[in-house]
Amino acid sequence: MDSFHLSGSIKENSKAGGGVLAESEQRHSSDNINAPLTNDNTCSLTKDFSCIYSKDLLPALSGEESTKCFFQELVNILLNYVSASFRRNSKVLDFHHPHQLKEGLEGFRLELPDQPENLEQLLVDCRDTLKYGIKTGHPRFFNQLSSGLDVIGLAGEWLTSTANTNMFTYEVSPVFILMEEVLLRKMQEIVGWSEEMGDGIFCPGGTISNLYSVHLARYYFFPEVKTKGMTDLPRLTLFTSAHSHYSVKKSAAVLGIGSENVVVVKCDDRGRMIPAELEYSIITAKDKGCVPIYVNATAGTTVYGAFDPIRVIADICERHRLWLHVDAAWGGGLLMSKRHRMKLEGIERAWSVTWNPHKMMGAPLQCSAILVKKKGLLQECNQLCAEYLFQTDKHYDTSYDTGDKTIQCGRHVDVFKLWLMWKAKGLEGFGSQVNKCLENAEYLFNKIKQRPDFELVFNSKPEHSNVCFWYIPPSLRNMPPGPERNRRLHEVAPKIKAQMMENGMTMIGYQPLGDKVNFFRCVISNPATQTEDVDFLLEEIARIGQDIKLQLTETN
Repeated sequence: MDSFHLSGSIKENSKAGGGVLAESEQRHSSDNINAPLTNDNTCSLTKDFSCIYSKDLLPALSGEESTKCFFQELVNILLNYVSASFRRNSKVLDFHHPHQLKEGLEGFRLELPDQPENLEQLLVDCRDTLKYGIKTGHPRFFNQLSSGLDVIGLAGEWLTSTANTNMFTYEVSPVFILMEEVLLRKMQEIVGWSEEMGDGIFCPGGTISNLYSVHLARYYFFPEVKTKGMTDLPRLTLFTSAHSHYSVKKSAAVLGIGSENVVVVKCDDRGRMIPAELEYSIITAKDKGCVPIYVNATAGTTVYGAFDPIRVIADICERHRLWLHVDAAWGGGLLMSKRHRMKLEGIERAWSVTWNPHKMMGAPLQCSAILVKKKGLLQECNQLCAEYLFQTDKHYDTSYDTGDKTIQCGRHVDVFKLWLMWKAKGLEGFGSQVNKCLENAEYLFNKIKQRPDFELVFNSKPEHSNVCFWYIPPSLRNMPPGPERNRRLHEVAPKIKAQMMENGMTMIGYQPLGDKVNFFRCVISNPATQTEDVDFLLEEIARIGQDIKLQLTETN
């Protein structure tokens, strides 16, 4: 039911003992990349991959035909996997414990050999690697903020890896560099910045994007830190909400500011930062001799999907002359929707913004951007003018060499897949995609409200596509609130999740938060998800929950 396998030619031809074509039959004279390798674009001879090794592939002189056949078999594996990812009767995962995978399963071995293995084994390894992984594109995968399998984005990622270039200079990445400029300008426009302002860079994930924001804020107020370090600086203080992403504290730790100098600001019961608490925290920090420099407002918190009141927070930052960063890694996608972008009202007043298109917009991982309002600041902050890369006497406009704007040297091309998706969908298509995900979340919210075996963590309609809830086993439904009920309820979600992973038909995350015991957090960012998948999730939780009811009863 859930298999995706090598095409028959591998197994059949390993028995037939087919050989490698002669060089004269395999060589292709044209340098035109648009031309097929052969006239009919198919292997002229079926291959026995058990007799072929990587040394027989391109750039070997006679390797063209074997390379083409190898890639065609690989594409068959990938297409079978993609098709299986969208089939609801296929599993989200074929779960095995770490020791089982390490010991080897059905010929799948993780250990590395001393001698080369043939291509037949490599193709089997490719198939098994996908088989034992997670289908994050499955319509019933609700576990992470990033999910879905966009076919256009996947095509973009394949092309990117084929090009295999680096984003540090225009000379080695001319088209991708210009695409990045165009895309960043478009994202800045959507945030609300004028064409005269704005800069940015694509980063390896939202944590690094947030790191850039703290790095830039510190440099903006204390540029001497670039050369002298932290020794001559006062005690700097950062502010973020209690529901914000842990990367703000991590950034403070990495940059030498110290995680203890991140002030955690109280939130309301919906998970939004309380502006009055922020201002009180800033004044208190100043009274203690600290120097506040930075406030992080979250647009779409990780657990609740809450949106901090950016406009009011911006007023406070202006009064105290603080850098305002908006972490819209999760919520930035709502800017694409006319219906929902008002939830980020005030984002145009931010000094920097993190936005992850690999979340709500469905771009393949990784695809995250740091947008910066002040042009040139990224360059000033990070530039070191390495002469072996950033020569000033190049024959083209070297302002397009982006490498000195970044902390990294080598940088993966993250822009092309998003550029291609944008061409395919347009702003309108992305907006519809976002609307659909939030409609599905509201559908889930309403279904839970109607069921006695589930309980919402909070009763107000979700702001984003996060829906947080408990499953209540029969033995707990008439039990009064209190420590004993909480103790038993805390065990429910982990036990259901464990059985869910063993079954493999759907997947959802859970966590405790504050005084709330373990609850499920369903996030919907996959455009393939339909209401029938939401119904399946609830029924699967309830079905498994009936089994754990007996275990809970027997242990008490």
